[in-house]
Amino acid sequence: MQHRDIWRGIDQLAAHHGLSASGLARRAGLDATAFNPSKREGADGRPRWPSTESLARVLEAVGSGFDDFAALVEGRRGGLAPLIGFAQAGQDGFFDDAGFPVGGSWEEVRFPGLGDEPVYALQISGDSMEPAYRAGDRIIVAPGAEVKPGDRVVAKTTGGEVMAKVLARRNTRSVELASLNPDYPVRSFKPNEIAWIARILWASQ
Repeated sequence: MQHRDIWRGIDQLAAHHGLSASGLARRAGLDATAFNPSKREGADGRPRWPSTESLARVLEAVGSGFDDFAALVEGRRGGLAPLIGFAQAGQDGFFDDAGFPVGGSWEEVRFPGLGDEPVYALQISGDSMEPAYRAGDRIIVAPGAEVKPGDRVVAKTTGGEVMAKVLARRNTRSVELASLNPDYPVRSFKPNEIAWIARILWASQ
């Protein structure tokens, strides 16, 4: 990857999330001018590179990984995923027991960085996962991926409730799901009250 490729990737990451380069920097808690074109070269014309800390903070702020960023830098278009609304997700008949969507009449969206792994997209509603995910954001969910404590996940209860949370704890007695928004308390369920849990891979604002 060359200097111009990295900066192009940052611009594309910002655009993918409906932001300017300055807006992306602010979202990550950086100085608003951190990614301005004037900051990409020194006064002597030598190239300036974004720090790994800046990249890590930006990717964390928008819920993306380095693989996703690399896909943007390299110009990979990504794969298509069916798009499902949370209201649909809570209804019976839209998912199998493993959390995979059934049927084929979905709108499709394209995300960079998707490989051959079966995934689908959910459109966020509510504010329990702000600031990472806001109402209207689209998240890519991988039902077949390994889920560990600390992962951002989508969970569906046996009662039909679908929620985007962080898996705080899971053992034989309870499943605890936390929100990123501190206004929401941790929710605890018995294992038999959870129909399935799937890991979130990517988000798009």
